[in-house]
Amino acid sequence: MRVQDDAALLFAEPAAETGTTSERGTALLEVVRREIPFDGAFLAIADPPTHGYFSVTGLDLDSSTVEFLSTSQFARDLEVTGADHDVPPVSPSDLPFPAADLPTWADHLIPAGIHEGLGIGLFAADGRHVGHLAVLFGSRQRPSTMNRRRLERLAPALAQAVDPLRPLLAAAGLVRDAVAGAVLLVDGGRQSLPGLPTGGLLAPSSLLLAAADRRIREGAVCSAFLSPTGCSGPSADHVRVTVLRAPRDGPPSLTGIVLLSPAPDRHGLSPRELEVLGLLIEGWSNQQIAQRLVVTPRTVATHLEHILAKLGASCRTLAAVRAERDGLYVPPAAKPDRQPPNRQGSTGIRVVS
Repeated sequence: MRVQDDAALLFAEPAAETGTTSERGTALLEVVRREIPFDGAFLAIADPPTHGYFSVTGLDLDSSTVEFLSTSQFARDLEVTGADHDVPPVSPSDLPFPAADLPTWADHLIPAGIHEGLGIGLFAADGRHVGHLAVLFGSRQRPSTMNRRRLERLAPALAQAVDPLRPLLAAAGLVRDAVAGAVLLVDGGRQSLPGLPTGGLLAPSSLLLAAADRRIREGAVCSAFLSPTGCSGPSADHVRVTVLRAPRDGPPSLTGIVLLSPAPDRHGLSPRELEVLGLLIEGWSNQQIAQRLVVTPRTVATHLEHILAKLGASCRTLAAVRAERDGLYVPPAAKPDRQPPNRQGSTGIRVVS
């Protein structure tokens, strides 16, 4: 444990740096270089939904080689060598065939004067495949046992430092009493979130996930809203949904995470009033809301009167601002048949007079 703690300290400062993922990756590789002098190195993040990798950075390698790390051929080469598993570092001299049989080596590394190296899969403490690290040498000499042990010692701490879920999990820790969560994927699917169950509300085809995905696509970095649970009771009929967008320079398949927690104080707002607020925030007019809810415009106006009173708002615009700020609304289950004429305010809320 002391060895792993020491390794984590080595990467703590560069991992916490601001800047792009590539810039942090470069700083992390410089730390590795101090421990294991190399002639070249690269760092790639695993992208499990695509069964591939996302190239983060390379040191002393040409751009074409770094770009190659994001190709399916690179992923296949790692699979052939077994370096995509949680095993000790693998070198070309460990393989039962020449490294030149692999396109990664034949087309990129050997022409660049690289003849040996050590590659190791990066795995999080919960077993998730996070990425791959390779340190490369111009020498044809077999990598030393000491360098193998050093790399194996550094790998868990480096995996923690480059884990693309790391910043999202840190932010998720600020959501108190979270009871379920999921990782959102660009294809509309989802994966489990470490430390939290998924739950039926986060099924791949659920309207809740569709609403969360829409908020991310609209550019929201962090947003919250309410969603019906299908359960009865004033404290159980809705759940709070918090959506956090993933960094834009991370793996292409990862869009963000969604967390479920108990609903906050609703200020007496009824389920119907929460639904009206969701349509109000979307910019729907009273007539459109009435058509959507199959009620009369007068009924909608009555709902709005009650909403203004409960939120202490003087107008519908202020009510929409407060509802979105506090996550006190239920977004429409689907987009309207036609977009209402609206004007964009500084808050990003679409308001129709």
